[in-house]
Parts: sequence; structure tokens; C-alpha cells
Amino acid sequence: MTSDPDTVTITAHCLCKAHNFTTSVPKSKLPLPAYACHCNSCRHVTGALYLIDSEWPEPRKNVDTSGLRKYAFSSRIKVLFCGTCSTPLFIEDTAEPHHLGAFTGALKNNQGDLVKLVHHIFVGDTLDGDAQEYNWDWPPASSLKGLSGKAEYDSVQVRCKCGGVDLVMHRGNYEGKEREELPWFIDPTTHRPIASFDACDSCRLQSGIDIFHWTFAELKNLSYSSNLAAEGKVFPKNTTDLRAAVDAQDPLMGTLTYYASSPDVQRYFCKNCSACVFYAVDSRPDIVDVALGLLDAPDGARAEGFVLWLFGKLVWVEDTKGGWREDLMKRIEKESEHWRIERGYPKSWKRIEREEAEAKGKS
Repeated sequence: MTSDPDTVTITAHCLCKAHNFTTSVPKSKLPLPAYACHCNSCRHVTGALYLIDSEWPEPRKNVDTSGLRKYAFSSRIKVLFCGTCSTPLFIEDTAEPHHLGAFTGALKNNQGDLVKLVHHIFVGDTLDGDAQEYNWDWPPASSLKGLSGKAEYDSVQVRCKCGGVDLVMHRGNYEGKEREELPWFIDPTTHRPIASFDACDSCRLQSGIDIFHWTFAELKNLSYSSNLAAEGKVFPKNTTDLRAAVDAQDPLMGTLTYYASSPDVQRYFCKNCSACVFYAVDSRPDIVDVALGLLDAPDGARAEGFVLWLFGKLVWVEDTKGGWREDLMKRIEKESEHWRIERGYPKSWKRIEREEAEAKGKS
């Protein structure tokens, strides 16, 4: 777009690449300040644990967003997203009609100092202090559930911001099963499903969030909301039936739709508010990844009484190499490990197995 050595080209695009926005900014204006919101509404409109946006460095009147879908997040704010793949790209605020907020997860990772996270807001909504700016002892370790016990509640609501996707995730019954009989994502001691830190480009682009968090469920452990369940309606038990129900526009599916990011992958989202819901792959017909930010857990955003977090390790972090996200991911790995150690949480069984395998490989 420009050959000026004093400017940098910025690109935002969606996962399916149907929408591409490019502008330039003077290097002197970098890094762009970004703001993280941890409110319940932002969690449920993304499926992530937060929303991060930075002002798009171009006047609103110069940006043609007519091809994007709009969701009225509130009376003042609209989320602009791709109706095909769900990527949220911009935020409109009637209080600032000349500006656009850009979802940082949609920004290309081509500049080492492009974005700097400068402020967190509505941290209190999380209840458990997720990614907060407070001291490390908030909330106090004594108030947290830890990682050693069984799940503390049997089910949790899975709901997008607009309510068009309204499901329940149930705790699976794995009592009496040997370790090798358990699904790969179930902790053999606590029988909790794991929760992961995912830095892959595809998840980032679909959600508009720089690092996404998934947990996992066997489809047999998902159900419709209580009203539909009371009527005897049964949620699909495999990904083939799930896809078929959505393709047939079954009213029971609500606003659930999907984008096939690969021939064997379906990325489910709410077609009304854009929230990520599931990741499904044909080779795992009985299992889906569940967007953790949609869980309405009684103990807070991280749902520590239901899932087991793999603190201290990110997956697909190699996707961030060479750009501004690389340092961000290093900080997240370091600080989540510090969080684990300070609270006396043990290493997960998966991490122990991986470290043992790595040690054997070096010997």
C-alpha cells in the first residue's frame, strides 16, 4: 500500500478472507494501545475469556464495512463480523461515531511492536480474577478451587450473548474406568475435562481474540436448555448428526451455524451475535471443543470447579513467531506458570507425560 519507510501497513482480515481491510500508520504512533474487557457480555459475544480492541488508525468514514454483519451488542455498541466465518473485525460506538475499534485477533502478525495492551476493564465480572491487573494475591489462593479435587458441580450452561445458542454441558460419568479407557481430554485423577490456551492462527481469526481457550466434551454430555430437555429433545450424539441438523436448519439448533475451515473441520458459531461455540473435526465424531467463555460457571469465568487448566503451556504458539504476538505469548506462558506455582497447583498429567517424553528424547 505504501513504500514510505516511516509508515507501517496494517491489515485486518477474517478467517475465510472474504473481508480484508488495510491502512497505514506512522511508525511513531506504534505500538497501538489496546484495551481488554473481561465483562460477561464480551465473554459471551466471543466465546473467549475477554475481548481486546484497539482503535483502527483510519477515520470511520473511510472504511467500507457494508459487507459485514452487525450485532447490536448494546444500545450504543455494535459488533461488525463476517457472516460466513464469524470473525469479528470492528466495534462501532455511537458515542464515538468517527472511530472504529478493531479486534486485535484479526490483525496480521507482521509487526514486532504493533500493539501494546495498556488497560483491563470489568475484571470484577470474572469473579476469579482472570488476567487481572491486581496483585498476584487477588483473589486469594484460599478462595480458589484448585486442581486436585473432583468437579464441584454436575453441569454448566453454555450460552452465547444473544441467547440463540443455549445448551448445557454435563459432567461425564467416568467412575470405575481405567486410565486407558478415558477420553484423551479427561484428567485421570479428577475426571475433569482440560482447558487449554490456544494460540493458533485459525482460532484467533475465527474469534477475533489473540489467544483462545477451549475445553472439551463428548457430545453425549451436551443437552439442550432445560425447557427443551424437559420435552425429551436430545442433542445430537455425533458430529455427523450435528452438522446435518444445522444444514437442515432444525429449529432446535437455534442460531447455531458453522464454517468449514477445512474439508474435515467445522467451526460452529452463532450466526446472530458471532460467538464461537464449537470446533469439530471428522476424525473425532463423538467429541467437540467447547468455547470456554460461553460457560456460566458459579465460581467464575475460568470455571475451575468444572475444568482442569493446563497452566504454563500454550499450544500452536509457533503460529505467533516473528510478529508482535510472540512476546505476548511468552508473557502468558510465564505468568500462567507463576500463577500455578503461587497457588500450589500441581502440574497436569499431560504436562508430566510431555516433559517425561522430552527428557527421554534428549537422553
